[in-house]
Amino acid sequence: MATVEIPVQGSFDLRRAIGFGFGQRDAGSGDVMRLAFCLDGYRQHAAAAVTQPAAGVLLCDVVAGDDPDAVAAHVARVLSVDVDGRGYDELGGRDALVGRVQAMAPGLRPVLFYSAYEALLWAVLSARRPERQMARVRDALARRDGAVFDVAGERLAAVPLPERILELDQIDGLPDVKVRRMHGVAQAALDGWLDTAALRVRDEQEVSAELQQLERIGPFYAMLTTVRALGSTDAVPADEPRLLAAAARLVGRDEPLDPAEYRDLAEAWTPWRTWVSVAIRATATDAPGRGRQ
Repeated sequence: MATVEIPVQGSFDLRRAIGFGFGQRDAGSGDVMRLAFCLDGYRQHAAAAVTQPAAGVLLCDVVAGDDPDAVAAHVARVLSVDVDGRGYDELGGRDALVGRVQAMAPGLRPVLFYSAYEALLWAVLSARRPERQMARVRDALARRDGAVFDVAGERLAAVPLPERILELDQIDGLPDVKVRRMHGVAQAALDGWLDTAALRVRDEQEVSAELQQLERIGPFYAMLTTVRALGSTDAVPADEPRLLAAAARLVGRDEPLDPAEYRDLAEAWTPWRTWVSVAIRATATDAPGRGRQ
């Protein structure tokens, strides 16, 4: 097992990341973040355990993956520590609302889906289905057809590689139509459409339009992928109802803001509108920065 040091610029609290639940990821607790995923390129699995021995540095213990540096870089992207966050910290000193939400969840940064591929698999699974139920389906699929690793004393499963998804004619708990849509996502990954690193540097609207060419991936799930897998710091998820309600409470409104109002409010937060939006959304949980986002 190799250990790679990941430098962090700006405020970051790993415990907040561990407690950041969303989609199929349950909020955890403790001081070790455990990850298991399809490594960029989608040809092998990787797994790692991450700790924070001091401010400004993370230690990534690579459990699986041929290239420890590549695994650590992937982990850094997932935790949003590949971005210099000092400008975000400074924004909180200039903008009273941003300062308030930063104080409610100090050191919180968005935790991302592992990749565009995994975000879109979740989109297919969760569309018109209860999240908890689909999280169980995903976990069973990962344990049966993906890869299972012992990560810091716990067994953790990664979803199947695209090649394996294409081999599955049936998936327990899913209708045939969803299996077909998952095949479409897997094929797109193998064809190079879902190269997360390449998608990150392209125009978001162009990427969103391309993602919507996949069967039943509409604007909402395209946005989910561009915002929560590609890691933009400045996208505005203004159509998310819980965000609009949380923002309204922060500005003293009973009724949720409408999307146009939220976009106007967020204009002052450029280039950190995604990060501020995630922090605002976190205020809607019982404990800031904890629970499902």
